[in-house]
Parts: sequence; C-alpha cells; structure tokens
Amino acid sequence: MSAHPTSRGGARRKLLRSPSAVIGGLIILFVLLVAIAAPIVAPFDPYVQDTTNRLAAPDGMHWLGTDAFGRDLLSRILYGARSSLVLVAIVILLMAPLGVTIGTIAGFRGGLVERVLMRITDIVMSFPRILLAFAFVSLLGAGLVNGALALALTLWPAYARQARAEAAALREGDYLAASAMLGISNGRLVFGHVLPMVLPSALIRLALDLSGIILAAAGLGFLGLGVRPPTAEWGSMVAEGTQVIFDQWWIAAVPGAVIFVTSLGFNLLADGLRDVLDPRHA
Repeated sequence: MSAHPTSRGGARRKLLRSPSAVIGGLIILFVLLVAIAAPIVAPFDPYVQDTTNRLAAPDGMHWLGTDAFGRDLLSRILYGARSSLVLVAIVILLMAPLGVTIGTIAGFRGGLVERVLMRITDIVMSFPRILLAFAFVSLLGAGLVNGALALALTLWPAYARQARAEAAALREGDYLAASAMLGISNGRLVFGHVLPMVLPSALIRLALDLSGIILAAAGLGFLGLGVRPPTAEWGSMVAEGTQVIFDQWWIAAVPGAVIFVTSLGFNLLADGLRDVLDPRHA
C-alpha cells in the first residue's frame, strides 16, 4: 500500500527536476493566469474602437499599440488567451475520450467489432487532418464550439489506434483471463481494468499533441473559421495584422509570438511528462 504514494512522490520529484517540464509548466501556468485575470489586468476594453487612434505604434498608453480599429492590442492579447485555451480544452474533452474509448473497445472485443471500428478510423486518418477540419467548419459554420468540434473529429483516430494496440495486447495476457475467471463482466473489464492501463500512454500523446492543437486552432482563426469577430483570438489577430505587416509589423508579430511561446510551453511540458510517464524514455 505504501509503494503507490512513494512512486507518485518520486514521479513528482523527477518532474520538478526536469528543466523542460518546469519551464513549460511555468509558461502554461502564466498563460492560464492571464486568461483568468484578463478582465482585471487588461488596461482597456478589448472591443471598444477608437478610429482616431488606429494603427498606433506602441507607447506609454498602449504598450503594444492598437489595431486597425483602434483597439488596444495588449488587451486583445490577454482576452485572446481565453478563446484559445477554451477551444483547446473543448478539443481535449471531446477528442481523447472518444479515441481512447473506441480503441479500447476495438482492441478488447476483437473480431468484427474491431474490424469495423478500425476501418472507420482508417478512413478518417486517410484525409489530411487540417483540411478535414476546414471542411467540417465550412459545413458547421464558424464559431468557437464548431471549430473545436471540427478539430476533435479529425484528431481522435490516432488515440484510437494506439489504444487498440495496447488493449489487444492486454486481451491476450493472463491478467484479463484471471479477471474473467473471477466472474468480472466485460464492461467492468474494459472500463475498470483495460482502460486504466491504456490511459498513461494516451496522456503522453495528448501532452505531445497540445502544441499542435494550439497551432491548428490559430490556423482556423487565421482563415476566419474560428471564433466570430470581434471576439479576440490570436489566429484572427495575426490575419488582421498581415494586411499592414510592412508598415505596422507589430500587429501581426505580437500575437504570432504569443502563439509560438504558448506552443513551446506545451512542447516543453510534454517532454517532461513523457520522461516521467513513459519508462522507455526514463
């Protein structure tokens, strides 16, 4: 009974000793705090237009300048963190459970169920993910929830294939055979025994995919398929800045740099989590 808390404590210490995990965690924590405290720390209302002060350079009042509508760029960056992180959270809540559940059921049941579920997975994976997401958004319409749904519907197959391979390996093992001999039902075997053993690798993959989700979300916003204007969102802010990039370069450069740093933070944190959760990288 005492080994489990000890192992968790060792994993926590190992994570804190990882420079990449600490730096990445601090970056993500800062972005989360900024998103939560945006109404408090934003110096201006991000949606109030001031056409007399449009495309202003950074100064003492507007630290990052203003956009084409005279809106404070710093305030929109802070509020944009909310849109980006909410979209990522919705994608995670839809994508990972769907893929892991489908893969676990397919790997555990085998036979016709596995073949049908895996063929559906292969069909979805055969399309380029970002193009398929754009097609879904075009059908569903632009918006935060629709953008998240489109990304989730294109990203789950990788989790399904990984979970299916691990569940199929567990199905042939003595562990599940002994559990079945004890009278444990298939439902309890899948969700009480197989799924917990599949989750660690799924969490590692999820951590590694977070930076890609941020970039994909920004791509939807850049093409006008993300949140609806005038809602602040980093990808759409980059798109607006490209129209005046040669004269007012900071309008596109600042949100682009924020996307880069946030994506880097997720990547660094994922490297640290992989070192702790995946014994092959120990």
